[in-house]
Amino acid sequence: MVIYGYTYGLGLIAGGVAASYLIGPFWGTPFYILALFCLWFFRDPERVIPSGPVAVSPADGKVTEIVPCGMEATRVTIFLNVFDVHVNRAPIAGKISKVEYQAGKFLVASKPECTEQNEQNKITIEGSGTSLMFSQIAGLIARRIICYKKPGDVVAAGDRIGLIKFGSRVDTFFGPEWEIAVKVGERVAGGSSILAKRRP
Repeated sequence: MVIYGYTYGLGLIAGGVAASYLIGPFWGTPFYILALFCLWFFRDPERVIPSGPVAVSPADGKVTEIVPCGMEATRVTIFLNVFDVHVNRAPIAGKISKVEYQAGKFLVASKPECTEQNEQNKITIEGSGTSLMFSQIAGLIARRIICYKKPGDVVAAGDRIGLIKFGSRVDTFFGPEWEIAVKVGERVAGGSSILAKRRP
């Protein structure tokens, strides 16, 4: 459980107790329901991390796009709905070389233009002779991007690096040394699903 689940949950329970005391028992019910939702939403399950020369998914969700984006790179987009686990993970092991925050819009996260226009965190990891960049992108509802890491931090594949609250998307950019291992429409799990494999 991410700490934010307890923060929101306890706050809503306190609001429910206050509403029940001041107005009546019925008025506390919506607060209790929202508290349960927050406790569930901020769940953080353990994952089995694959080994070998692979890049794991940085997020839970549905693969909505696999498109070329110049310089022989390929962008894999994962859309997270409100029912997905929102903890983000490192796709490869290595050292974080950049964490770049970009202010922007809050367009619906399924729109292609989100890649360039929406508020986001761009995180680059360098390791094992490759460099991989992925973006935590805010959506229409998700207005808070959280990153636990900073440049210079060393991470293992599948390590928790942050989260995006209440719906969003994550874009991962692969160079020509990677062979994409997923298809559009496929559902993936952060830290345990393989997005791409290193070419020999």
